[in-house]
Order: sequence, then C-alpha cells, then structure tokens
Amino acid sequence: MGNNVSQLADRDITGLTADSRLVEPGYLFAALPSSIADNAINGGDFVLEAIHRGAAALLGPPGLAAKLDITADVPIIEDEEPRRRLSQLAARFFAGQPETTVAVTGTSGKSSVADFVRQIWVAMGRSGASLGTLGVNSGPLRRKLAHTTPDPVVLHEALRDLADAGVDYLALEASSHGLEQRRLDWVKVMVAAFTNLSRDHLDYHADEKAYLQAKLHLFNVVMAPGGTAVLPASSSLTARLRDACQARKHNILTFGVGGDVDLRHREMVGYGQRLIISAMGRQAVLDLPLIGAFQAENVLCAIALVLACGENPDAVLPAAAYLTGVPGRLQAVARPADKGGVFIDYAHKPEALRAAITALRPHAKGQLVVVFGCGGDRDRGKRPLMGRIATDLADKVIITDDNPRSETPGAIRAEILSDCPGGIEIGDRGQAIATAIATLTPDDVLLIAGKGHETGQTIAGVTHPFDDGQVAARILAGGDP
Repeated sequence: MGNNVSQLADRDITGLTADSRLVEPGYLFAALPSSIADNAINGGDFVLEAIHRGAAALLGPPGLAAKLDITADVPIIEDEEPRRRLSQLAARFFAGQPETTVAVTGTSGKSSVADFVRQIWVAMGRSGASLGTLGVNSGPLRRKLAHTTPDPVVLHEALRDLADAGVDYLALEASSHGLEQRRLDWVKVMVAAFTNLSRDHLDYHADEKAYLQAKLHLFNVVMAPGGTAVLPASSSLTARLRDACQARKHNILTFGVGGDVDLRHREMVGYGQRLIISAMGRQAVLDLPLIGAFQAENVLCAIALVLACGENPDAVLPAAAYLTGVPGRLQAVARPADKGGVFIDYAHKPEALRAAITALRPHAKGQLVVVFGCGGDRDRGKRPLMGRIATDLADKVIITDDNPRSETPGAIRAEILSDCPGGIEIGDRGQAIATAIATLTPDDVLLIAGKGHETGQTIAGVTHPFDDGQVAARILAGGDP
C-alpha cells in the first residue's frame, strides 16, 4: 500500500465520493477520518459497502487496509492527509476552473461580500459568479449547495461546470470547516479576503485560537505565495494577519476607514445609506439600498477584492453603485404604513445579531422588536450571549425555535433565556412571528433573526418547509402563520 496516485493507472475511475451510499461501479471511495469510526466494524461497514457497490479504488489514512482487514482486489491509496489528497484528485478529475477566483473568509459577511463581488463584475460586463451559502449563482448556472464550502468533489464539479459555461470570474466563500477539512486545497485562488472574527463554531473548533488558525489556512496554504490579501484596515487582528501574509510574500490591500479602499463618509438615507469611497486616487459617492455599517464594510471589502484582481477603479467604483442587497441579509419583508418595518436576517451568532440590531435601531422611532432562537447541535455557549445582546439592545425580545435538530427545543430556549430577562418564550416560530407583528405600530421595527434565506426548519431530524420572509409576508397580508 503506497501513496502514489499511479496505483490507479490501470483502473478506469469514473467518479469520486466520500459517501459510500453514492458509490457507483468505477468510483474511487474516500474513507476519510470522519468515516473511520473508532469501532473498526463501523468503519469497515462503510468501506465494504463501497466495495460492494463497485468501488474501483479506495483512499484513506495510513493503516486503512490493516485496520479494516480488506482482502478485496481494490487498490488503496494511503495518505497522511487523505482530505487534501481527495481535493487534489477532484481537481484533476474535474479539470477546469474559472480563470480568476477570489475567496473570502471571516465570521460574518462572507455571503454578502461574495455576492457583491459577483454583482460588480456583472455590472462591468464580466461573466461573474458567486459560490457559497446561497449556492452557485451566475447567469448561465445556478445550483443549491448543502454547505457554505462544499466537499471537494461537489466543489470541483461546480468549478468545472462554471468554466465550461463560460464563467471566467468567481467569488467563493471559505468557511472554517471547509478550510480545516482541506476542501479548498487545489482551488486556484489569486486573491483572498478576511472580513472579521468573532465567536462561532466552537462546537467544532477546540477554541477561538483553533478557529482563527483554520481561517488562516486560506492565506497560509490555499493561496499560493505572491497572491493578494485583502485585510481590514483597523482590527485587533490586522497586525497578525499582515504578518502571516507577509511571511507568504502576499501583496496586501486594506479596506475600511483609513485603508487603501477608504470610507471617507457614511450617512443613512431612508432605509439605505450614502457612502463616499476613495480608492487608488479615485473617489465615488454610492447611494445603496443597504442598511448598517457592517454592510458598508462588506461593500468596501468587495471593491478591494475586485481591484486586487487588477481592475481599474474608474470601472469598479461606478459598477459598485448598482449593488443591491443579498437574500436574507437585513432583507425588508414589508414596510406597511400601519405596522412599521419587518426585516429578516441570517444572524445566528452573537456579533452578527448585535450588528443587525444596531443597524436597525436608528430606523425604529418606536420599539425595536426581535424574534430569534438558536440552532441545535451547535455551540451552546453562544446561546446566553445572544440572549444578553438581544436584551441589552432591543425593546422587546421573543425567544423561539430556530433549527432544534436533535436537541430538545425547550432546553435550547431555556439556555437563551438564562441571560435574557424579560424575554417572551413562544416555541412555535410561526406563532412567535405572528405575535410580534400583532404588536407593531407604524413607528416600530421587527427583526426576525437566525434563518434569513433558509426555506426549512429541522426538528428531530426532519426538515419542514419554513421561510421567515414568506411567513411574515403571509401574516402581514392577513393570513395564518
């Protein structure tokens, strides 16, 4: 058993997968560490199922063959980093990527930045696409994805399909899970951005240090030396990010107040904002239908990403004037005269909830009402933190269910309410939204947070149709939740 891909020279590999249920005759099955349970029988079941389904080759960690006592005549590639090797094989199997690919990582803002980059490219007449939480989005190709950064087989198939469809420019989201699991290795990233960092995914990463280290993989490994790093101009992390990027000999372009892409002025204009931006000796005034200072930061980051690809600011800045909002990101459901504004947002982590409430506060002449919950099987520590943020910043808080998944919904709500004095508990999400809307006056604003663009609610392993925006619109029209 060796590590050489040449073992497959005499095999006709017709596909790749890390899911034994998807194996077809001729496939290479990747038995990744998450698939190799401590109990060898369970791990063996996955591999034996793949062989039974016709796997032509196996990929796994060292000792795979000995551990599972495989006797079938199937070549086995044993690799110290089987996830990275799977990414390499996927890149070779699905040959073809858009000519220009940029990636964005960070706790919040990835979806907005990636889509803003796509919008700018399209406004400039480029064949642009975005890939991430909102799926694959381009003129010729649209596709839903199960994960922000999909597994390397799904990812490289999408890259190949985009290239075949004539898409030359791609902005993709790089999640900490995807980076740590090496899903983005072998993607030809020429520019990478870091938006911000706050608490998230500590159900997966050991601590915040490990979380940051996972994100730095984008700059330390994925992007080849000599790329361009787009970094926030003023952040407690900026110095560390800069040092890491300089060690890789990356060029650096900063965004934000005082950055290379500089925010000279920002003011609210109705439910939008006016930005005065300066970049590379050019200045532009942008009137955008976007709410919140955090969205201004996302716009600056997107502009910097496009500029870092070598585009002329005389073309980029005018194109940015056409930016519109991203689905589920402080998206207005309705602003009826008798009910005040109703907004949905994907905020499902502490700082994202803080940013969303803070962004809407100036628009609430009366009360700011927040409806939110927390997902099950995720970082439990953030639940009371989010309860406290909502209590401190909103006038009325209704705690409801988000995606309880396998957890007991009431237990999740109790953890949020432990530091949310005065919070109202309504488990049924539709009823919680209806109750909040019923209390609104023309001066009030309602934020429904946590799910944004999502169209389902997962309870006890079953996903039920549920769209915050559609539910709110139906209630506002006089219908039932």
